Amino acid sequence: MCADQNRKSGERRKRHEYSTTAVAGFVLDLGGRRDARARAGSQPASNSHPHRGGGRGGVCRFGLTRQDLVRARDCIGLGTVATMLRDNGIRYVQLEWLTDWWTSGAARAASDRVRADLFEAAPILGVDHIKVGADDDGVPVGYAALCEGFDRLADDAKSAGVRIAFENTPFTHHVKTTEDAVAFVTEVGNPNGGLLLDIWHAYRGGTPYATLPALVPPEIVFGVELDDGRAEAVGTDLEDTFDNRLPCGAGVFDVPAFINAVLAIGWDGPWGIEHMSRDFRRLPVLDALARARDAVLHCFDLAAQRRNEDPTRG
Repeated sequence: MCADQNRKSGERRKRHEYSTTAVAGFVLDLGGRRDARARAGSQPASNSHPHRGGGRGGVCRFGLTRQDLVRARDCIGLGTVATMLRDNGIRYVQLEWLTDWWTSGAARAASDRVRADLFEAAPILGVDHIKVGADDDGVPVGYAALCEGFDRLADDAKSAGVRIAFENTPFTHHVKTTEDAVAFVTEVGNPNGGLLLDIWHAYRGGTPYATLPALVPPEIVFGVELDDGRAEAVGTDLEDTFDNRLPCGAGVFDVPAFINAVLAIGWDGPWGIEHMSRDFRRLPVLDALARARDAVLHCFDLAAQRRNEDPTRG
């Protein structure tokens, strides 16, 4: 593909300024129902493994930001991108990041260009949902405006054949915690707009995992992402989110407890790994994928062990 473009620098980088290549995060589908290891396999990655169904390094879900999507589209075309993904065992494709969908003026015009690019690609790449958020750029916005904007966005996405998954972050307008996000999505009440449930933001937002089964209606969960981290943020919230994640089980997030809580919600879709880390960006890609895969599979083993020992324990 085309060479990476230079990235903006400074103390305040907005989330949508990061590209997939700049972040070097990745997402794995673990086929992940209740026994991820049985479905994903415990042997080295192989497309022929009867329980794997994945691509190189066990990856069968791939996420693209708009910057990389447009670069690939302009270089080789979306049809070629779709073929490459299929040929490499990718079965799930996720697009991100869209913000400013509630506002007006120049910011909204820029947001609408992003929206058009993502909506154009969604049916070609077979995208199930697009991740969106409400990045706080210091411009005041009312909660009602967010609700109205999200409702319209979800309707527009339905016309394009794709769903909208809202991801709360500490740097989000009004909707900073998992509790906030559940209330937001359910209050809007658009069936084409749901929740992206990420352990990073659940932990950083102080949401007890044990509350998730009662808190989160299963029908609003459009995606789940796993990772791990330190007890306290390193640097700004944005820097911590994009640079300091740890392999599952290497931090203090208690990934097995989160897995069991999400299973108790009724989740039976793919499990993503969103591992964004300076350290992992220095590794060869397949090594990084293998480490992330093996770490999360171990957490699924621990989660299953806890359920077997005490079905009431997370």
